[in-house]
Amino acid sequence: MASSGDSDPDERKKSERLKERLKNLEHKLDLRESGHANLSDEESARRGSALGKAFQLAVELVAGVFVGGLIGWALDGWLGTSPLFLLVFLLLGIAAGFLNVIRAARAMSGN
Repeated sequence: MASSGDSDPDERKKSERLKERLKNLEHKLDLRESGHANLSDEESARRGSALGKAFQLAVELVAGVFVGGLIGWALDGWLGTSPLFLLVFLLLGIAAGFLNVIRAARAMSGN
C-alpha cells in the first residue's frame, strides 16, 4: 500500500506541468489580444457593422424560404395534396427571400 508521501512528487510534477501550460496559454492569448488591440474603435465598429449587415441579409433569405416552405407544407397537409403547395410556396418563399435581400441591401447602401 502506497503512502501519501509516495504520490506527493507525482502531484507536484503534475501541478508544475499544469502551471507551465497555463503560462503558455496566457502568453498566446496576450499575443492575440495585442493583434486586435491595434485596431481603432472606428475599425472595430466598421467590422462589427459589416458582420451584422451580412447576418441580416442571410436571415432575410432563410426566413423567406422557411416561411414559404412551412406554409406550403401546412396547406398540403390540410388539403391532402402531396408536394404541390410545398413546391409552389417554397418557390414563392425563395423569390420573396431574394426580394427582401435586395430591398435590405438597397436600404443599407442608401439608394
